[in-house]
Amino acid sequence: MTLHPADRTAFEKIAAADPVWSGFSTAADACGVADNVLLHAGPGFTSPRHVTVPILNSACVAAVWEGLAADFDEAEAMITAGELLLKPAQDHGVVTPLAAVVSASMPLHAVEDPAAPGVRTFSPINGGSRPAMRLGQRTQAVLEHIRWLNTHFRDVLENGLGDGVPLVPLAVAGLRNGDDCHGRTPVSTSALVEELKSRTKGGISDGDVLEFMETSPSLFLNLWMAATKYMMKQAGSVAGSTVVTAAGGNGRDVGVQIAGLPGEWFTVPASPPRGRFDVDLPENRALGAIGDSAVVDVFGLGAMAIERSPAQMEYLQPFLPDDASERISRLAGGPHPAFADLDIKLGCTARAAVAYEAGPLVSLGILDREGIAGRLGGGVYDMPVEPLADALKALDR
Repeated sequence: MTLHPADRTAFEKIAAADPVWSGFSTAADACGVADNVLLHAGPGFTSPRHVTVPILNSACVAAVWEGLAADFDEAEAMITAGELLLKPAQDHGVVTPLAAVVSASMPLHAVEDPAAPGVRTFSPINGGSRPAMRLGQRTQAVLEHIRWLNTHFRDVLENGLGDGVPLVPLAVAGLRNGDDCHGRTPVSTSALVEELKSRTKGGISDGDVLEFMETSPSLFLNLWMAATKYMMKQAGSVAGSTVVTAAGGNGRDVGVQIAGLPGEWFTVPASPPRGRFDVDLPENRALGAIGDSAVVDVFGLGAMAIERSPAQMEYLQPFLPDDASERISRLAGGPHPAFADLDIKLGCTARAAVAYEAGPLVSLGILDREGIAGRLGGGVYDMPVEPLADALKALDR
């Protein structure tokens, strides 16, 4: 499909970006987020009564961590009463995985291009293999892990940051060696950890930190989500462009935004990903698609680059639609010089999706809708074309 001139312009802006992890900031300092605001994945909820249980659980943990509530029950009461407000993270330049919630003073990775200052994107520190907020559980263990991540572990990361870590080379290294940059990121994570060790004066000697790094193969993912969001933001408000610049789910609804209509969500009800359960629970415990990590897939990686990852392909093959290979080819967007030798085109346009009559594929974790068991497994979310078609219609109007 020949690219529309506006979409070509948007892809040229994306291809010129070179995202670098430059440091840490907070939603309050960087985005002006008020103290009583909590940021979640995907589009907004129409009412506090509609908040999905895993996000509500994480919001309660974040509120206690922030000092807004004395305990989880008080936090829930404040959310229900509208004293604490839940808002979409991507509307503030923040991306957050699955059910993880960001509070105003939580330390966030800051990503920018030093050669083009003025735009930054943000993501929380990845919770790794320990009781992580992204899993949507309301427990003391999650709270204690967040406290450790946002203090001690953050300090270790900052000590190894130096002048900043370019993120595209780490993603390319992963793609060359079996990562897909979403569902599978161990190669990129290992490269990131080695970079941090080499930049830390005297190396990293804390045994607990080293054990966490070695057993948490997704540490790179949150940084790559922010990098992907950064590149998407370069498309900005290119008039007439349908390049997707936001994508995510909140467990109840899934939504997208396009470059030509910045800030406007187009949504559909969220069905659960199709996938494999790792726990003995019925299928009706699966929550609808959730997480801002969908930005990676609509950017052309993750499930849209699954053929580069034999391990992901083997795991998810039974849940891919029959037209997966053709869809990946037909929805592929524009070239990026850093990925040229990988024969990958990045991005997705509403125009291409509507012409093909299908949306992009997204690899997602499957969460327990009741907020008890956490992660049930992993699967593929087949994004409907409807929100992309609605975006295209709105642009035409």
